[in-house]
Amino acid sequence: METIWEVEEMNRFRTHYKSKIGWLEIIGTSEAVTHINFTDKKQPSDRKIPEILRECRTQLDEYFRGERTDFSVKFVLEGTDFQKKVWKRLLKIPYGRTVSYKDVAVSIGNEKGGRAVGGATGRNNISIIVPCHRVIGSGGDLVGFGGGLWRKVWLLNHEKKSSPNA
Repeated sequence: METIWEVEEMNRFRTHYKSKIGWLEIIGTSEAVTHINFTDKKQPSDRKIPEILRECRTQLDEYFRGERTDFSVKFVLEGTDFQKKVWKRLLKIPYGRTVSYKDVAVSIGNEKGGRAVGGATGRNNISIIVPCHRVIGSGGDLVGFGGGLWRKVWLLNHEKKSSPNA
């Protein structure tokens, strides 16, 4: 199920979620999440947090407890057309599974675009929900993760342990 929405530029709000692998900063409007990124330190959250951001924290908490494999919170992909095409493809990678950058490139009709897919994956602003951590090197190597490779390893192991697909 694809839950990508278009929203007008509006006021953005910020909140944080303390996961098992560090703080996540969640940014969004009153209509949709626009960013979920790892951060080294929690900054002040906005006083009034829209329901959509509270729901995002709840769904992330369920994910980290191994109770959620799919997300239904509304979010917006902000990037180039190519980046959005890659990110939409990442949303189709099943929980607990991995694919290579080359696999993604081939699936979007750009056979030799593995490096470009890597670049787009590295610019993903919706960590975990858009599962860039499920993309690995062609040889099975764990490469490229903006949150740090140790987090990628943790996320993949977490999903493997609780996956109905494993």
